[in-house]
Amino acid sequence: MEKGTLKPELVVSEDGSHTLKVAELKEHYHSHKGALRESQHVFLKHGFEVFSNRSELRILEVGFGTGLNALLTALAAQPQKVTYHTLETFPLNAELVSELNYAQLLDSDHAAQTFNAIHKAEWEIEVPVDECFKLQKIECPIQEYEAHESYDLVYYDAFAPHAQPELWEPEIWTRLFAMMSHQGVLVTYCAKGQVKRDMKAAGFEVEGLPGPPGKREMTRARKP
Repeated sequence: MEKGTLKPELVVSEDGSHTLKVAELKEHYHSHKGALRESQHVFLKHGFEVFSNRSELRILEVGFGTGLNALLTALAAQPQKVTYHTLETFPLNAELVSELNYAQLLDSDHAAQTFNAIHKAEWEIEVPVDECFKLQKIECPIQEYEAHESYDLVYYDAFAPHAQPELWEPEIWTRLFAMMSHQGVLVTYCAKGQVKRDMKAAGFEVEGLPGPPGKREMTRARKP
């Protein structure tokens, strides 16, 4: 898929939160069974909360998309200090972002202010969203990204293997393994057997965990 050619369509998932349907990829940005529930379960519960005792945390997200994972992490971060770098090759336009209903569902002024700050943040530079959350949005594919410091936690939220198989090749996990700190954790909604085998081959310790509503399993990998 050529960069910039996606035409996402706003749809309501089963928990009332928005996701985006991409007809040309036969794929959604978040689960149609519940976008908000999926992000909370996969990336917050089984990723971010692993580090609840840490005072500082460095996160890499592959697939910024709607900004939902960034929003939930920023809201959960206090009093932790989080540096959050996120990669995206198909940035959404501001008009579509303005229609997303995450802040309304979370029902707080802080959520709305944080969501707006995340999306208004300039690309390619690190921006303080609030006193605990620093954000850098990077328009770059994971295959070309060069990390300058190691990450404690990786949110792997790329389009599914059937839609963009190049984002699930074995060399991806080798690259990410090298970018991560000792005992670093990677979480993804994907539980395909080949993906887990490739992660193990790259050096990760891999476990299958119960998935979010509508999905039997998800994957968490740890760098020993």
